[in-house]
Amino acid sequence: MSLASINRGRRPWLPFVIAVGAVLVGIGFGAGMPAYVVFVSTSVLVATVSLLGLGIVTGTAGMIALCQLSFASIGAWVLEFLFLRTPLQNVFGGSSFLVFTLIAGIVTALLGLVIGLPALRLRGVNLAVITLGVAAAVDNTVQNIGFPDQGIMHIPRPFGIGTDPAGDRAYFVFALVVTVAVAVLIYLIQGSRVGAAWKAVAFSERGTASAGTSVRTAKLSAFGLSAFVGAVAGCLIVGQITQVNYLTFTPINSLGLYVLSIVVGSHLIDMALFGGILFVVIPEILKQFGVPLEWSSVAFGVLGIQALTTNSNLGSNVRIALFRRRRQREAARVADSKVAVALAAEAPIPIGTGRPLLTVENLTVEFGAVMALTNVSLTVMEGTILGLIGPNGAGKSTFVDAIGGFLPSHGGTATLDGKSLNGLAPHQRARLGLRRTFQQDRVPPSMTVGAYVRFLTHGKADSKAIAEALEFFGCPEASIPLSVVDVGTRRLVEVAANLASRPKLLLLDEPAAGLSHDEHLAFGDRLRRAPEQFGTTILIIEHDLDLVRSVCSTITVLNFGEVLATGDRTTVLSDPKVVSAYMGETEML
Repeated sequence: MSLASINRGRRPWLPFVIAVGAVLVGIGFGAGMPAYVVFVSTSVLVATVSLLGLGIVTGTAGMIALCQLSFASIGAWVLEFLFLRTPLQNVFGGSSFLVFTLIAGIVTALLGLVIGLPALRLRGVNLAVITLGVAAAVDNTVQNIGFPDQGIMHIPRPFGIGTDPAGDRAYFVFALVVTVAVAVLIYLIQGSRVGAAWKAVAFSERGTASAGTSVRTAKLSAFGLSAFVGAVAGCLIVGQITQVNYLTFTPINSLGLYVLSIVVGSHLIDMALFGGILFVVIPEILKQFGVPLEWSSVAFGVLGIQALTTNSNLGSNVRIALFRRRRQREAARVADSKVAVALAAEAPIPIGTGRPLLTVENLTVEFGAVMALTNVSLTVMEGTILGLIGPNGAGKSTFVDAIGGFLPSHGGTATLDGKSLNGLAPHQRARLGLRRTFQQDRVPPSMTVGAYVRFLTHGKADSKAIAEALEFFGCPEASIPLSVVDVGTRRLVEVAANLASRPKLLLLDEPAAGLSHDEHLAFGDRLRRAPEQFGTTILIIEHDLDLVRSVCSTITVLNFGEVLATGDRTTVLSDPKVVSAYMGETEML
């Protein structure tokens, strides 16, 4: 996906050229191949559309959905209902199929939003069980009520296309155009902020929320679009055979489609096509040799076990092999950028404006009988860097979690620039100007550096601003995939991206972990310049007291969840109570 991101920036016309080329090649293919091959190829296109929709949820957004063919079933049912139970066909004429497909897609997308609601609370196996239950429920319902064609009536193909061999060729071209259109749509959305939110949610829901993006919206939009695309696939099936039955959409087929999706990596457009070929051709081959079709499920199951145990997919492996040298060059460029970091002159510690920006009063957090924080109060002055330090287990990260909105059940109050933060979700606090970084890696490796910065800035930073922010912290250039960037450098990218969004307050949770000594020095210098450069106040949690001493004008010390000392750095770091609290770290003081 990183190469795709690069191509979007440098050659935005390329997807459309490829799309037109694919249609032209397909037209030639349909005209020159035998009728049977053309019919089977239409089935491949239908399977490709289904895999493209499933790839949104499973590949890009990182969730499990075992009901993709249920969406196809619903779409097919709605299409037939509109044709056979309403007078709308007389209104839209030859374009009825296309119009009804869009309506079926919208109806199914709305149902997809409802089905996606459990994903807001559930993950992994639990979500798999829910979606498989949905597939079973839809299958049972369709068996009981039947499709509107009742196995007797036939649905007319779009634009008067016939059902003879010539009509099959024409319908193949129609299905090809629809498939290409769906592929281009998904490709463009994957490169947009919506697609970036899916990738971010797949890697870290907390990281997504702290960037000002609603996790709820990201997950539901993935389910909604996946359901829409699934419905389109169901409508294409109806157009191919002009009537359907429930056996096409059974839960076991949905399960096989899911396994194939994770095996090939169907969030990648070309691999969705390859998966569609496997989904159709393997059973066809077995049929030609008289082998029971159940063996195709066995083959998919073996491939699925391999994909799950290795945590990889065929598409990613192929890209790694094809672009190994490119990745090596990109990794070398990352190393070169790290060398250049240590060349800046020192900057003074910022003194701020003297105006309170963040005010926390009596913050209390309880975990059962354990008091993680007890009546913690502090004030962060605008334009300064405040250091929050303390021994391990003192409550520093709990403080940041509470202020960031990840521990909503706490006592006390917090205001940012005069506005109360109490009761606000993490993404709402981020939109008010409160951003944070994490101790753990929350930077999605599926993005490029530039795409990640654009995501965190909500698209407000142009290419020049992104390049300046990255250069300021000595980060790799925007086109570099984050997958080739080491963890320490990704932390720098995370800091640079958050500062590029120009928040009012940035909470840094051990940002220098993983950096070398020279990188520590360079990072401290950049951090001292950041309030003036980006207009952002900073609160930093850091165990490296040399770094804290070099960047902070004021320091607050926590110990056992309580404020032990607060004030200017010299006074606090020489306080005997602080020295005693650190015990083994006294030599650092």
